[in-house]
Amino acid sequence: MSFLQQALLLFLLNFFDAVLTVFWVRNGYATEGNLLMASLLDIGDSPFLAVKLAIGAVTAFVLWRWKDFKIAKYGLLFSLVIYIGLMAIHFITGLSAAGLLSETFLADFSVWTNSVLT
Repeated sequence: MSFLQQALLLFLLNFFDAVLTVFWVRNGYATEGNLLMASLLDIGDSPFLAVKLAIGAVTAFVLWRWKDFKIAKYGLLFSLVIYIGLMAIHFITGLSAAGLLSETFLADFSVWTNSVLT
């Protein structure tokens, strides 16, 4: 996969994260953990999505523009790993929302994610 494709994948994952976050928060299944983004979400969906997608687009562009630097390669890899992990969390949230996970699993998962993310 080329660097450009990876940068586009990063933006695409950012897009899905934004849309799924709005969906889960608006339906009461999750909260936004980033206080700045939570305040934007309190203002409305459009400001949240605009800022989230702008940050993702700028990040993907900067990483692609300076792709010849090792730090950009490592940064892109690190970002993709983080976003793939976020997609797993969105998947677990979806299973929970559908009632397919037990309360015990969700409690254990919540403790684990809080310890990893803090």
